[in-house]
Amino acid sequence: MTQHDTLHIFSYLPRDLNFLVTLEFSRARPIIIDPGLYHLKKSGVFWAKEKISMPASFKVFMGSEWVMLSRSFLEFCIWSWDNLPRTLLMYYTNFLYSLEGYFHTIVCNHKDYQNTTMNHDLHYIKWENKYPINLALKHFEDMVQSGVPFARTFATDDPVLDKIDKDILRRSSGRFSPGLGVWELLV
Repeated sequence: MTQHDTLHIFSYLPRDLNFLVTLEFSRARPIIIDPGLYHLKKSGVFWAKEKISMPASFKVFMGSEWVMLSRSFLEFCIWSWDNLPRTLLMYYTNFLYSLEGYFHTIVCNHKDYQNTTMNHDLHYIKWENKYPINLALKHFEDMVQSGVPFARTFATDDPVLDKIDKDILRRSSGRFSPGLGVWELLV
């Protein structure tokens, strides 16, 4: 699917949709301390023996860190006219992989955004155990049939990338993908 096709499809959808995979999470999480937040040099995280208990005032949700969020939802998270985003910012401060829960928990707990979620992150990913595998030519047909505009992960210079460029994006070697100019998309 070309960039133009993706923009065209999204132009028919409501602007307040949020694309993210969400699952309710019910286990206590380990606490970590990241010295990189306080020092100039990067170092590993420290694991505390304690775990963060589950809160009583909201349900915790987890999911993929690959999300597409609406402008209105992100403005809510940034400007925080409700206390929930600030509360969750503090709650997730000492979590490893907090991006896999912060936005998911806000969107699923706030009445204004609960019904704006599409439980899909628009990514094609093949998993092996807990990790995504590198996609290759043998996965090409499945990727195309999935109909989603994004995929991950790929090995550097894998031939499947050239096939995507040639067959889907209609891109010549070493050139940009053809498409309409920004001014044409806005008309």
